Amino acid sequence: MAGEAARLLVRFGRRYAAAVRLATLVPICGIALFRAPPEHLTTTAYVVGVAAAWTCGYAWWLRMGRGSLPVALDVAVLLGLFTSVFWTDAVEDRNAGWLRLLVTFACVTCQWHTSPLAGGAAALASGGGAVGLLTAAGAADMDAALISGTAWVIPASVLSRVAWVLVQRAAERADRMAAEAARARGESLVAAAIRAEERELANSLHDTAATTLLMVGVGQVRSDADWLAPQARRDLDRLRSDRGRVSGHADLVDLLRADLDAAHLTVEFDAPTQLRLPFAVARAIADAAGEALTNVRRHAGTTRATVRLRGDARTLRLDIADQGKGFSPADVPATRRGVRESVHGRMTRVGGTATINSAEGEGTVVRLEWSAGHE
Repeated sequence: MAGEAARLLVRFGRRYAAAVRLATLVPICGIALFRAPPEHLTTTAYVVGVAAAWTCGYAWWLRMGRGSLPVALDVAVLLGLFTSVFWTDAVEDRNAGWLRLLVTFACVTCQWHTSPLAGGAAALASGGGAVGLLTAAGAADMDAALISGTAWVIPASVLSRVAWVLVQRAAERADRMAAEAARARGESLVAAAIRAEERELANSLHDTAATTLLMVGVGQVRSDADWLAPQARRDLDRLRSDRGRVSGHADLVDLLRADLDAAHLTVEFDAPTQLRLPFAVARAIADAAGEALTNVRRHAGTTRATVRLRGDARTLRLDIADQGKGFSPADVPATRRGVRESVHGRMTRVGGTATINSAEGEGTVVRLEWSAGHE
């Protein structure tokens, strides 16, 4: 199947062939009338009129692009015009050159909108037929240059075909390169989507099951704590829902409330009654906020936090603040993925930002911001 460049070239070939034949028609007809002697001017004018009418009609048909007009018809008309040399005495009057030009431009431009076989046959038939008619009209005795010049129609057509083939190959090469680029982009997008899914799964594991198990493992939570089993079930449900739902919309407020219930902190929650966002965005913001609350519980030395949500479905800001012992963000090791991936990474992937303001002894404020135009 032809690519876009090849299809455009086909249309260009037809239209440019029509344009060239029309552009050369006026000077060719002018030459015919200017060189015609008075006694043959009327007859020559009739022949010129037929040539002009046919060329205009053929050019209009080419520009319309409605299939392929039989090349044989064009050849027949051109040779029919050439037979006029017998009753206009064009050979004797040295006024047959305009017919040669008419055939030359027709055969050269024919190579731009026909198959090689059809274009070659048209050039041979037109050029050979014109030479035969001129010879029969006595041009070999009176104007041998006219015959040799007319014979050049065939090599000129060959050169035109060679040039057109080179242009066609360039268009095909451009289509292949475009197809390769599109395939590479597709593969890159698929690979990026897979990496993003794997990264988000790793983040979810880090924020849910891994965090719960870590608290048990380091002795922060007793293995028989009442809330541990429900928390494990919520972690599992969370992983299933994140894997299964990737489209549609979700209420950010509901997602935040669910995370607050699992935070095991006393949280002052200030938010609109509802804020629906694309699911991926809502999930990312809620997960980043959940990780910030987990860090409060694990590191801040306090059991209280404040969560404030402001904005709408176009732009929003979410602040998670505590009055704990604080820390220096610059001192967080690069190997710690909690802040790097679970907070900053998640917000970056949905077109948002995360800012952490903290200092030792002064508490921490994590600010999450997102705007719809930056997705």
